[in-house]
Amino acid sequence: MSTVADYVSRIEGTCGAGSDIIVVFKFEKKDEAVDNILKKATLKNTIAGIIMELTYKDTSFRVYKTGKAIFRGIESKPKLMDLLAELLL
Repeated sequence: MSTVADYVSRIEGTCGAGSDIIVVFKFEKKDEAVDNILKKATLKNTIAGIIMELTYKDTSFRVYKTGKAIFRGIESKPKLMDLLAELLL
């Protein structure tokens, strides 16, 4: 069974109100990660075909075809990990 760690290479940024968190997906899993996210989240806008603005459970974030995601307004790392688990697994 897959885990979040199977998809995520690293997490950059700090958790807290008003801060952005950058999640970098592993190169070999980035396409699968983006596909899984697109299946579950609501697409709001696409920019140049490589940046997708999405929402999922009142959380707004961007996913890049290059294998990065930027999440806004996540208060804690456990909440981020729960959100990633729901989106990726």
